[in-house]
Amino acid sequence: MKFNYATELLDLTKKHNLPMSEIMIRREMANTNNTREEIIDKMKYSLDIMKKAVKIPLTEEIKTMGSLIGGQEKKLMTRFNEGKSITGNLISKAVAYSVGVLEVNASMGIIVAAPTAGASGVIPGVFLALQEELNLSDEVILNGLFNASAVGYILMKNACVSGAEAGCQAEIGSASAMAASAVVEMLGGSPQQCLDAASTALQNMLGLVCDPVLGLVEVPCQSRNGMAASNSIICAEMALAGIETLIPFDEMVECMYTVGKGMPVELRETALGGCAKTPTACSKCLKF
Repeated sequence: MKFNYATELLDLTKKHNLPMSEIMIRREMANTNNTREEIIDKMKYSLDIMKKAVKIPLTEEIKTMGSLIGGQEKKLMTRFNEGKSITGNLISKAVAYSVGVLEVNASMGIIVAAPTAGASGVIPGVFLALQEELNLSDEVILNGLFNASAVGYILMKNACVSGAEAGCQAEIGSASAMAASAVVEMLGGSPQQCLDAASTALQNMLGLVCDPVLGLVEVPCQSRNGMAASNSIICAEMALAGIETLIPFDEMVECMYTVGKGMPVELRETALGGCAKTPTACSKCLKF
């Protein structure tokens, strides 16, 4: 079960009549010599961490490294619980959970870098909101995580997921693409629809710069996790409706990487441009 590109992955799903998640599981079995049970148990461990991370900010007072964020998930969930949300249950929860994970990360708590710490809220935010709203089993969610892993592997193999190398589009864009693909599989879509959703998610994030205030993974990273979570759901919805993407996923991966490499160094996690260079952000540096 070897693949390096989405086209190869898609061919494997057709040849063996299997979903992307199963192809990824079998790839891991072949590459690591671990049993299916061992591989799934490792993924269960990651899922357990994700479940804890989305809930911690709702019950604990969190102190982040830069004190730039904290309490955002609680405010969003309070608004949701009061029936005031304007985005609907699924997106409201996904956004709240995703920003909450960034609070845990910024306070040196335990998270799953999926694919990075700066984008760690997207997948748990989307998956766990989806699980609650649609009453999905852990087995379905685990399959989604393996699907997302396949997409992440292709991104790592042919581009990158580093903001320092290719901007925030490589971090938050990759996370959004991974989540979008997985949502499609979890809701019964085809492998081609998964990749269509992933490609659309990358298109929507193309050109996003990495500009952390104070050089910390807090602002604007937190709100971008919320944005990417909603983007994932929107792209999955489009793919499940039968909307095909014009640009294949492999081409979009290469496109994203080319755009990222063309970004000025100031816009690649150096905190020398973008939001980090605004007067207010700079004034925070003097106090930090």
